[in-house]
Parts: sequence; structure tokens; C-alpha cells
Amino acid sequence: MRPFRYARADDVTTAVALLADSPNAAFLGGGTNLVDLMKLDVATPDLLVDVRRLTSDRVEELPGGAILIGAATPNSELAAHPLVRGRYPVLSQSLLSGASGQLRNLATAGGNLLQRTRCVYFQNVTTPCNKRDPGTGCSAIDGYHRELAILGTSPECIATHPSDFAVALAALDATVHTEGPAGTRRIPMAELHRLPGGEPHRDTMLAHGELITAIEVPPLSFGTRSRYRKVRDRASYAFALVAVAAAVDVADGTVRDVRIALGGVAHKPWRATRAEELLRGGPAREDRFRAAAEAELTEARPLPGNAFKVPLARNTLTRILLDLVDGPA
Repeated sequence: MRPFRYARADDVTTAVALLADSPNAAFLGGGTNLVDLMKLDVATPDLLVDVRRLTSDRVEELPGGAILIGAATPNSELAAHPLVRGRYPVLSQSLLSGASGQLRNLATAGGNLLQRTRCVYFQNVTTPCNKRDPGTGCSAIDGYHRELAILGTSPECIATHPSDFAVALAALDATVHTEGPAGTRRIPMAELHRLPGGEPHRDTMLAHGELITAIEVPPLSFGTRSRYRKVRDRASYAFALVAVAAAVDVADGTVRDVRIALGGVAHKPWRATRAEELLRGGPAREDRFRAAAEAELTEARPLPGNAFKVPLARNTLTRILLDLVDGPA
């Protein structure tokens, strides 16, 4: 690990200013991903600004029924919070599927959204990688890509986003609150992360020095009928091959409303808007669920090593919808 400076700001404004003045600085929250990348020489910040104690570490209910999650809230506490477990099971399940208990105790809600890809070439500084070193090429396209993306890829990058929590938040239309050099803003989860395009080194729409301060989850009348399903090589703390976050509202055999997002298949949490549109107003039947999943995956561009993800995503989405429709309200 290379030498670096450490600073602890007294408030968010000071922390933002410190990063704005240091192009190669980084915020430090739980550090569960950043420190690993520093050990691998993938991340080489010359200044770490500790923000763990600057933002809220609580979950609170807002007027109108939304919940506000402080960016410093530990993943373990968030997963167990009564408001989260009671109103949005999909959020709790996504967090519990994401890591070991020790990591969840340290990792924060805000930092969870900013994890870097676990592509083996990104983590290996001896190999070309456009995300780590723009312009050098993507080793994964002609190399090992079993866990990588099938949707929204580009010739520059086929990496996937690793966060389970982000997938559930995308399905729930959450909003991220930030503070940066240009002031405060609110960013819809669907817009926070980017597809790789020609700039795969940019994971999000955040500016340098822009800090996530909170996450707002709007009320959802059928949020209690939600679920997160993660398919992985082993049940113990592996990243998703395919994941599905879904919530569905069914009455008299008809899908009145539905929310779906996919994980493990793209450079960002993939909101399945095409499938949602096809399902709304239609019968809650397996053939309809399967057709909607197939429609969502028509633009998939798998490579030989991850072509299995297309039927896996289709079957997982179909199964989770069937389970939600057949299960208790």
C-alpha cells in the first residue's frame, strides 16, 4: 500500500472542500471496499477524508410515509430496522445477502452504493483494463467473463456493478441526497450509476468531492409484497451471477403495478421497465411473467462464457414473480 494522508473533517462542507482541493483524494466511510483496492494498488489516493461520523447513522420516517436512511447507517443495523423489514422486505433481504455479518457491521449505506466492480482484471494491475486505466483495453471481453455483464455493455467494458442494496433501491425508485462543490442535489437511483459507454472509469454521475449524505425511499403501498433473490456460485457471501428485486401488486388475478430491477447483469442496477410495462394490467400468470422477462432480455449481448445468464435471469425473474403472487399479501 502506498503512503497517504488522513484527515477527519468536522462537517460535510469541510470534507467536500478538502476533496475539491485534492484531485486524487477519496472519502473514507466503512472502507470495506476502498481499503482492499488500496492494498491491491488499484486505488491510490494521496488523501483519505474520514466521513464516517459526518452524516446521519439513523433511519427515520418522513412526513408522507417515506423513510430517510442516513449515509453512515451500518448495513447490519439497516437490514434489521423495523421500518425497513416491515415496509420493504426487499431492502432487508438484499443487505443480508450482500456480505458477512462482520462486513455488514462496518459497511455503510452510502458506501454500499459506491462499490467498484469485482472484475478480476480490474483488480489485477498487471492486466489491461479501461475502467482502471482508460485506453488500455478490456481484457475480459476475450478473457474470463463468466460473472460479467450481458446488458448495456460497450466495446470498452463489460463489468458489472456488485451492490445488492443498489438493485433493491432501484426497484423502489429511491433518491440519493448528496452534497458537493456545487451544492446539494437529489439524484434518482436510476440515474446515479452509469453504463460504461466510452468512459467505463466513471461508475456514477457524482462529481469529484460529491458526498452521499442520505437515501430516501418513497412510500409504496405494496412494498410489503417484495422480495430479493440472488443466484450465486455459493450461498456464502458471493457476488451475484443474477439477482432480482421485485415488488408486485395483484388484485383479482391482475397485475395492478409492479417494480423490477436486475443485478449481476449490467454496469449498473438494471431497472426492468420493459417487463414492468408488459405486466401492468395483465393477468398474473406464469406465461405472462416469462414473456415479460424474455422481452426485457431481448437486448442482451452475452459472450460465450456468460451466455447462461440470459436463461438464468429469465427463470429467476419468472420464479420470484410467481412466489410473490402465490405468497401471503
